[in-house]
Amino acid sequence: MALKIRLARGGSKKRPFYRVVVADAASPRDGRFVEKIGTYNPLLEQGNAEHLVINKERAQYWLSVGAQPTDRVNSFLANMGVVEPVAKRELTLKNLPKKKAQERLKAEAAAKAAAAEAQEQA
Repeated sequence: MALKIRLARGGSKKRPFYRVVVADAASPRDGRFVEKIGTYNPLLEQGNAEHLVINKERAQYWLSVGAQPTDRVNSFLANMGVVEPVAKRELTLKNLPKKKAQERLKAEAAAKAAAAEAQEQA
């Protein structure tokens, strides 16, 4: 049985509230879980004591047993000092211009820089 430490959503529409739970990887997001180890309320400010509450000892126990945290829970646990932070994945490059457009932009920038240097020397 593969275990995950993940967020289970609660709360009403547009008012999210999450429980940090240890659950079987095959169970649904809001379904059956093994143990609730904390809560997360994103509507509260960052400094509020109720914003994020995780039982550190239970989290360490479940990690030692082999439970895998999701990316979001891993960042929570890394901020608490329970686990090492995982390197952020690289974003896709689909939002960037294509190769020829990038070359054209570089050429335009170089031309502007050359014109600025010529203007300064004059």
